[in-house]
Amino acid sequence: MASELIHEPIEEFGLIKKKVSKSLFSKIGIVGCGLVGQNIARVASFYGIEVVFIEVSEEKVREAYKNIGKILDNRIEHWGLTESEKRAILARIKGSLDYKDLAGCDFVVEAIRAVDRGGKIKERKKIFKKIEKVVHHDCIIGTNSTTIVITELSSEMKHKDRCVSLHFLVSSREARIMEVVKGLYTSEEAYDKVCKFVKLINRKIVPVEESAGLVSVRLFVVLLNEACEILLEGVANMEDIDATMKIGLGMRLGPFEVADKMGLDKIVRWMENIYSEFGDVHYKPSPYIKRLVRAKQLGIASGKGFYEYDEDGNRIKGSANNC
Repeated sequence: MASELIHEPIEEFGLIKKKVSKSLFSKIGIVGCGLVGQNIARVASFYGIEVVFIEVSEEKVREAYKNIGKILDNRIEHWGLTESEKRAILARIKGSLDYKDLAGCDFVVEAIRAVDRGGKIKERKKIFKKIEKVVHHDCIIGTNSTTIVITELSSEMKHKDRCVSLHFLVSSREARIMEVVKGLYTSEEAYDKVCKFVKLINRKIVPVEESAGLVSVRLFVVLLNEACEILLEGVANMEDIDATMKIGLGMRLGPFEVADKMGLDKIVRWMENIYSEFGDVHYKPSPYIKRLVRAKQLGIASGKGFYEYDEDGNRIKGSANNC
């Protein structure tokens, strides 16, 4: 009877075996925890993923934690979350100044904000190389940039095939979609893994061919420019333009409200990058937007943009910055 026993090696079933592919993301990294980085961290942690984010100072780390906590508190006030769930979410998020803490990540997203296109490309390339030094060769490296193509950013990497681009929309909490871009070097395996991550955090995948501005940004900047033109011509005031788009066309926020939320300096950079790529005047930033940026009226983050805002980021009624 003993001779009839079948012996099967337990290694075939072991989760620690290197050849066994992981179906879920257990840990992700984020470089740059501004508005976009904070949203990625919060959403990923909500779905049980461990998150480590890299910032340039302890002050920035504390600010990121504070802002994530404020959003979670708002969810609690509206019965969308409990105190214990908030604690669990925050416990899965770790801030750091050291890139070495990205070791063990399955996916790392670069989500920095840079001042200009040339500096942005150089800085992002440096970040990609720093990430590559500390993560496993199977780790996916992505960027949240919408106006710089991933092929350009990954051109100097050792493992170009694991680099992807994705756009995490933050204009609305209900915006449960993510634009995912495969570059010239991106492998099918890397792209498929990112798509699994998107599904894991309950977002709809929008496959996009590599193009500056993708879908969302190219359409939005043209809409905002035209809204500014209508305002400058005196056709309608700012609040009525926003109301027309919200009530008439079903947008959750009007173009001026969305712009203030995103940050006018960021939008001007988007416009300049897309204009540089395509040369179409529709993408060239409106003089009115540039005037606000020069005055450091950048939107909610600065307390004033197209509208004025209180300390909690709530819009002050009757504060439209009509020209």
